[in-house]
Amino acid sequence: MPKLAAFPKAYMNALCKDGAMTVSEWIELASGLEVDGLEWYAGFLEMEDESNWPVFRKKVEDSGQVIPMMCCSPDFTHPDAAFRDREIDKQKRWIDMTHALGGGYCRVLSGQRRPELSIDEGVKLAAESIYRCLPYAAERGITLIIENHYKDDFWQYPEFAQKMDVFCQLVDAINHPNFGINYDPSNTYLAGEDPVELLKRVSHRVVTMHASDRYLTEGTIEDLRREETGAEGYAKRLSHGEIGKGLNDYDAIFSELRSKGFDSWISIEDGVDGIDQLKRSITFLQKKIQQHWG
Repeated sequence: MPKLAAFPKAYMNALCKDGAMTVSEWIELASGLEVDGLEWYAGFLEMEDESNWPVFRKKVEDSGQVIPMMCCSPDFTHPDAAFRDREIDKQKRWIDMTHALGGGYCRVLSGQRRPELSIDEGVKLAAESIYRCLPYAAERGITLIIENHYKDDFWQYPEFAQKMDVFCQLVDAINHPNFGINYDPSNTYLAGEDPVELLKRVSHRVVTMHASDRYLTEGTIEDLRREETGAEGYAKRLSHGEIGKGLNDYDAIFSELRSKGFDSWISIEDGVDGIDQLKRSITFLQKKIQQHWG
């Protein structure tokens, strides 16, 4: 039976930029949610101090939850080798962070889709960088999970492997027991593609999932394309919505995952309109999990 985790999507600036919310406040708020775990983010301001790592783990576990997975955003497609070396060093620190928090899954990405980068070169750079991190992860019992991603909150360009064919090419280039996929259906929609089609291509390698729903507050996907490059973070016309009320077909998604024996973590990226919205999304997912795995 899959387990649910929550991610503080609504509080990223407060936890990562201006410090308006402390990690302890997030843990306390999340302790009232009907979830088994909290997905962590490597960029929480207080995570810079490594002495906080065991403290936060204890606080989460004392509240009856665990920290199963780490969200971080390495940028492995930069043309400069020294830059990529620094990103690999960051990823290894995030692996250490995941291990210290008791987690088993640590995200990797390809990197930013820089205009001058060819597909083959980008796949090569990303795959080589990920391979350099895998022995370090394996030694610590951590699985690196690559997400079909849209764009990190603090990136200038969208994800290099955003498109289905590029993502699959990169995944096919990496064969290691400590490597798998974190599937996010909403991000596929943002690529202008079919989330279920992607899932059927990669479901045998999916080890974790992000649950969300997305909608455009105005305009079209084509409008989004025109404004998504060259500005930091997410386009303004893009919004996270309540799960079950957006465009994702969770019956089709869960049916495919169930057919492949998936029983791992599903982390909820929701709640941007308040904690009550997050609670409704949790209830929706609990019912769907029961329906498909019960």
